[in-house]
Amino acid sequence: MQTEDRIHLLQAMPFFGAIKDSSVALILELSLTLTTKAGDIFFKQGANGDSLFLLEHGRAVIYKEFNQQEYVLRYVSDGDCFGDLALIDFTTRSASVRAEADCTAIKIPSSALHQLYQTDPEQFLLIQMNMAREVSRRLRQADDRWFQMQLATSSSHSG
Repeated sequence: MQTEDRIHLLQAMPFFGAIKDSSVALILELSLTLTTKAGDIFFKQGANGDSLFLLEHGRAVIYKEFNQQEYVLRYVSDGDCFGDLALIDFTTRSASVRAEADCTAIKIPSSALHQLYQTDPEQFLLIQMNMAREVSRRLRQADDRWFQMQLATSSSHSG
């Protein structure tokens, strides 16, 4: 894919909406493109996290492991981001991610965002605001799922 096409692809993603071409180009220049096969692991729960991933093509599952069981949190596909929480809260990975199909992903290290901060703090701030909006959207979805589960549980106990 041509650099210009990749810039426009990223700008269509929630994290990079309204970000200038030059800022996205800088981030791409400092990032890696990964190709994975179905079944490959992007990262494991508990690992140190210093990057986020943008899935260009493919499908992956985000899951937690507990008592040697996997619990699916969500699936990601073309245009979705994952691994961003580690860049926001500076903790270890809260879940694992495995490719469900062959994938192409852009691995954006925290150092690329730091370089953008050094170059253009306003663009860096806009990305941070975009990340906060996306994480907030996912939190609302998780709250809604939790609420629906609570309703289902209370309905089954009252009947």
